[in-house]
Amino acid sequence: MYSQVEHPAGGYKKLFETVEELASPVTAHVTGRIPTWLRGSLLRCGPGLFEVGAEPFYHLFDGQALLHKFDFKEGHVTYHRRFVRTDAYVRAMTEKRIVITEFGTYAYPDPCKNIFSRFFSYFKGVEVTDNALVNVYPVGEDYYACTETNFITKINPDTLETIKQVDLCKYVSVNGATAHPHVENDGTVYNIGNCFGKNFSLAYNIIRIPPLQADKEDPMTKSEVVVQFPCSDRFKPSYVHSFGLTSNYIVFVETPVKINLLKFLSSWSLWGANYMDCFESNETMGVWLHVAEKKKGRLLNIKYRTSAFNLFHHINTYEDNGFLIVDLCTWKGFEFVYNYLYLANLRANWDEVKRQAEKAPQPEARRYVLPLHIDKADTGKNLVTLPYTTATATLRSDETIWLEPEVIFSGPRHAFEFPQINYKKYGGKPYTYTYGLGLNHFVPDRLCKLNVRTKETWVWQEPDSYPSEPIFVPHPDALEEDDGVVLSIVISPGAGPKPAYLLILNAKDMSEVARAEVEVNIPVTFHGLFKKA
Repeated sequence: MYSQVEHPAGGYKKLFETVEELASPVTAHVTGRIPTWLRGSLLRCGPGLFEVGAEPFYHLFDGQALLHKFDFKEGHVTYHRRFVRTDAYVRAMTEKRIVITEFGTYAYPDPCKNIFSRFFSYFKGVEVTDNALVNVYPVGEDYYACTETNFITKINPDTLETIKQVDLCKYVSVNGATAHPHVENDGTVYNIGNCFGKNFSLAYNIIRIPPLQADKEDPMTKSEVVVQFPCSDRFKPSYVHSFGLTSNYIVFVETPVKINLLKFLSSWSLWGANYMDCFESNETMGVWLHVAEKKKGRLLNIKYRTSAFNLFHHINTYEDNGFLIVDLCTWKGFEFVYNYLYLANLRANWDEVKRQAEKAPQPEARRYVLPLHIDKADTGKNLVTLPYTTATATLRSDETIWLEPEVIFSGPRHAFEFPQINYKKYGGKPYTYTYGLGLNHFVPDRLCKLNVRTKETWVWQEPDSYPSEPIFVPHPDALEEDDGVVLSIVISPGAGPKPAYLLILNAKDMSEVARAEVEVNIPVTFHGLFKKA
C-alpha cells in the first residue's frame, strides 16, 4: 500500500474540476498589449464534466467534451465555451448517469431494466463513444471536434453550437481515426485509422479527404483510402495517435503498445471492461517504421526497425537528400505509459504515479533518420551521411535497417510533449524550432521552445501556473520561422478572482507580450487551432 501524497503543486487539480458552460462570451481583462495583427479565434477542446450525478469519470480522457474559444479583435479578447452536444453528453444529461463507456470508465446498464433485458442488450454490439474532447480541425469550410473513434462532430466555430454527428465509417473503411490529421495548405486532410478486414485481418488505412471543390459538395463524400499499412500482429493492432507526412511520403510508426482485439470483443460487455483494459505491451517486437509513397500509394519494401519505445506525438517529418527525418516525442517503458494513460487524473494515487515516473526511463524528443535508397553492398555500414545529425541507420544481413536515434531533448523529470511548429509553412519540410509543454510528473508546469538543430531551449514558467499546449501563430509578414506569437491557456488557482488567462508570448524568446484574464476556472484542454479572422 502507498500513502496518498499530494503533488507539490497541488493546485493542478483545478485542471480536472467540472465547470459550467457560458451563456454568452465574457470580456477578458487584458494586461500588456495584444498585437494588432492578431485577429481570429483560438479554439480548444478538452474535458469539462468529470461526473454525472454521483457517478464519476475515472480517466482524464473520459470527461465530457467542452469547446473553448478566445476571440481576438482590435486588441480586445473575449472568452466563450459550450459543451459539445454529443450522443454521450446528451444521453448522460437526459438519464442523469454515465450511459456510454469511455476510455477508462465503464457505463453500467440501466438499473431500471430487468436482468433479461440487460443480458440481451450485451449482444447488440459495442456502443462506441462520440465524446469529441481531443481536438478540432477543418474539412472544407466546416469544422469538426473529434476523439479517436469513428465519430466526429460538426460544430459552428463562431457560436460553438453542435451541428451534427458524422460517422466516418459511412464514407471510408476505418474503424476509428486519430485526432491528429494533417491539413495541407490547399485544405486536403490526411488521417490514419485501424481497419478490421476479412477474417479479422488488421491493417492501418491512410485516408484522404480532398479540399472543397467548385461543386461545393461535402468533401467527406469524396473521402478515400490512399494506402494501407500492414499490421505486425493479426489480432493486436498498435495504438496509433499520430503519423508523419511530407510532400512525397507517409510515415507510420508501429509501437509495442497493443490493443488486444479478442479481449476487446469478448470482454467488453460481459466483463465490464473499458478501452484501457484491452491495452497490453509487446516490447519484444521493438518498433517498426513503415513508409509509403504519398502520391502513388505504394509501400516501400524497406524494413525499418529500432528498440522499443512508445509514442503519442510526431513533432515533424521531412525529406533531405534521400533521407526521411522523423522527429518524435518518445516514452520508454510500457508501465510508465500505462500509468500516464490510466492514472493521469484527479482520482489517481499520486504516490504511485510519482513512483512510476521516477523509476521509468526519461522521456525524450528523438530524431530518427530513414534512408530511402538501399544498396545491399552496404551491409553492416551506417547509411546516414547527413552532417548535422548523430542518428544512424545500419543495414543488417537480414535486410532490416536498424535505427539509432539522436536525442534532441532530454530534461530531468520533464517530458517535452504536445509539440507544435510553424506548421503552415514548415510542416513536412526542414525546420528549426518546435514549441512544447513541459510535463513535470504528468503535470504541465512550463512552456518550452526547442531549437532542434542546436538543442538550445527557452522556457516560460511561473509558480503554481499550469499552461496548455502552445499554439504558434505566425506574423502575417513574417520573414523568419519563429516570427510570431505563442498562445497558451494558463490555469493559476492562486491568482485570486481571475484563476485563468490566455497567455501571449513572443515566439522568438518566450517573453510575455500580454495576457487576457477571465474570472472563471478553465479545466484542462488537449489540442486546438488558431482560426484566422
